[in-house]
Amino acid sequence: QVQLVQSGGGLVQPGGSLRLSCAASGFTLDDYAIGWFRQAPGKERERVSCSSVYRTSTYAGSVKGRFTISRDNRKNTVYLQMNSLKPEDTAIYYCATSLRAQCSDYVTYWGQGTQVTVSS
Repeated sequence: QVQLVQSGGGLVQPGGSLRLSCAASGFTLDDYAIGWFRQAPGKERERVSCSSVYRTSTYAGSVKGRFTISRDNRKNTVYLQMNSLKPEDTAIYYCATSLRAQCSDYVTYWGQGTQVTVSS
C-alpha cells in the first residue's frame, strides 16, 4: 500500500526557512520520481519542485534558487528545504508521485498536506 506521510511546515517570518519531509512506504523511492506541489487559497495548484529517477531536479520559477529538493533513500524520504521564504509562499504543500521515472503534473499518490504560513 503506497503511503506518503508528511511532516514539517508551520509559521515562519519572511526571510526564514523551513524543511518539509515526506516519508514514503509501500514502494522504493529510489525507483521513482517524486515532487512537491502547493495550493494557496483561491489559486490553482502548482508544482513547486520534482526529482526524477535520473536525479534531475526541476523548480518553479518562483522558488528557483530558494528551495531545494533532496532524497534520503536509506530513509525512503524526500525533503523540501525552503529558504528566504516570502508571504507568497504561503500555501498547503503536498508531496506526490505517479510512480513513474519522470516528473509529471499528473500524479496518483498524495501526502496529507502540510500548511506553510509566511507572515510577520
